[in-house]
Amino acid sequence: MLKPIIYFALFLVALYVIYWARGSTRRLPPYTTLGGKAWHVGFRLTVWAILIFLITPILVILPLSFNSEPYFTYPMPGFSLRWYQDFLVGEHSDVWQLAINNSIWIAFWSTLLATSLGTVAAVGLSNSKLPGRTLLMAILISPMIVPLVITAVGMYFFYTLIGITPAQISEHFPALHLLPVILAHTALGTPFVVITVTATLVGFDHSLTRASASLGANSLTTFFKITVPLVLPGMISGALFAFITSFDEVVVVLFLARAQEYTIPRRMFSGIREQISPTILAVAAVMVVLSICLLTVIELLRRRNERMRGMSPG
Repeated sequence: MLKPIIYFALFLVALYVIYWARGSTRRLPPYTTLGGKAWHVGFRLTVWAILIFLITPILVILPLSFNSEPYFTYPMPGFSLRWYQDFLVGEHSDVWQLAINNSIWIAFWSTLLATSLGTVAAVGLSNSKLPGRTLLMAILISPMIVPLVITAVGMYFFYTLIGITPAQISEHFPALHLLPVILAHTALGTPFVVITVTATLVGFDHSLTRASASLGANSLTTFFKITVPLVLPGMISGALFAFITSFDEVVVVLFLARAQEYTIPRRMFSGIREQISPTILAVAAVMVVLSICLLTVIELLRRRNERMRGMSPG
């Protein structure tokens, strides 16, 4: 019964692709060659295929999180919210709530630090006369390029050398037991802020800061009254990216957090290793929805920034 439905769905998708391809080529200039049309359609089909490949696991997770039985099979025997209930108010809700608190606490402070440091760094790098500007930019964005395992191992040994391992901090400063993870996530989130704020500063009119200085304002006043309001969309976008990065990170937490300290990704990772529960799928679905909401906000900010640039003179 299921195979005919799948074949019919694939047939409808094929018809839609043909219809879309014909409509897409009609918008091309009339002088476009056959090869140009083929490249136009092929490139877009490739992009759609990659998008479907990346989004398919999410489309599988979301329905399974509503499964009424504690096993993963299609078709599902029934729909239920029992796994969401187990996550929020159920028997195992305490461990999940602790993980949520840790994740939010770490993400909040690391985002605050990353936004502050990244904004200051981007403003400094916007000066074309800064010596070693390209090298400094490469160093700042290197956490995005280096594999997370290498970054986590390097941070672990570095923190060990300077004496701020989780065990040492918990012994002397129990309230700061999450400091190593917060600092590590700050380093991971700063590149996103640097990139987004730097992109906002591309069309920045430095005559505004000179005018502020000519009117008697010092550098600090100019920064907060002139620069920050103009780069605020980039700051917010970078902060959201930094928050998502911290909230979803697990490798660094495995190296730098104590054994009894769990974030949501680490709790999910441990749950997959020890016992496979559909509650993990419910948590994953909630995180997917949260990520979609944050990315939607980022896109709205990007469009607002573009509209502001279009309204600016010259």
